[in-house]
Amino acid sequence: MKVLMISTDKKIFEDGSDVRDRMIEYGKLFDELNIIIFTPRGFKMKQIAENISVYPTNSQNRFFYVFDAVKIGKQIIKNLKLKIKNLQNDLIISCQDPFEAGFSGWLLTRKFKIKLQLQIHTDFLSPYFKKESILNRIRVLMARFLIPRADCVRVVSKRIKNLVSSKFKIQDSKLQILPIFVDIEKIKNTIVTVNLRKKYPQFEKIILMVSRLEKEKNISLAISAMKEVIKKHPKTGLVIVGEGSARKNLKSRVSAFKLDGNVIFDGWQNKETIFSYYKTADLFLITSYYEGYGMTIIE
Repeated sequence: MKVLMISTDKKIFEDGSDVRDRMIEYGKLFDELNIIIFTPRGFKMKQIAENISVYPTNSQNRFFYVFDAVKIGKQIIKNLKLKIKNLQNDLIISCQDPFEAGFSGWLLTRKFKIKLQLQIHTDFLSPYFKKESILNRIRVLMARFLIPRADCVRVVSKRIKNLVSSKFKIQDSKLQILPIFVDIEKIKNTIVTVNLRKKYPQFEKIILMVSRLEKEKNISLAISAMKEVIKKHPKTGLVIVGEGSARKNLKSRVSAFKLDGNVIFDGWQNKETIFSYYKTADLFLITSYYEGYGMTIIE
C-alpha cells in the first residue's frame, strides 16, 4: 500500500521533531509514503526515510496552498501510476484536516478515483472554533461538505467520533478512532535532566503550560489569572513552553500586567526536557477553548 498525505505541519521538515519521528514510524507500515506540506517559499523537498518523501508547496501565500498541493499531488500520482497496476486499490490519500488539506485531497480523488481518508484532530464543532475567525467559519462549511464524501474518517477520540456521528450522515464503519500515540512508560521512566526548580530558583511554586501559542489555547486567561495569583503568592512563576503566532501579543500582555518577573516564555523544548518539566513543576495548567485530543493532558 502506498499513501499520499497532505499536511499543514511544517515541523515534519525539522530533524528530531516529534512529528517527523511519527511520520518515520508511519512509513514503516507502508511501501511508500509521500507527504505534501503547505509551506511558504523557501523550503526544499526532503527524503526523511528510504520510502518517505516530503514535498513543500512553496506557495506565494496561503491562498495558493490548495492549488499548489493539487499540482504537486498530480505529479506524484502520475509517477506512481508507472509503478502501480491498480491505482484505486493500492493508493490512498490521507489529509490532516477536513479543511484546506482535505479539499486538496478531495480534488485529487475526484480526478484519479482514489480513496480519501480525512483526519480530524481538533474540535471544529466547538462554538469557540467558529468564533475565532471568518476563516474558521468557512472551514466548518468545508468540513460539512467533505466529511460525507470521504471513504474513511479518522478521529482522535471517542468524544469527537460521537460529535461527528451526531452532526453528519456518515456510516459508523467509516469512522475510526485512532488516538495519537503517547508513550506513557517512556514518560514514567524518563530521568529528570532539567529541573525547573533549579532552572528558576526565584520561584517557590511553578505552574507549567505546554502549548502552541495560538488564540484557541486561551493563554491570555492564564496570564490574567497570574495577576491575581501573585497578590497572595508573589513568588509563583508561570513557565510557558511553546511557540506560535500569539507570542508577541502574549508578551505584551505580560508587560502590561507587570508580570515580567513571574511569567517565563521558555520557547519550544524537546520531549525529554518537557517530560522533566512535568516531573518538576507543581501544577500543570491548560486553558484551551477546545481540544481534539489534548495530548499534553494525557502526558
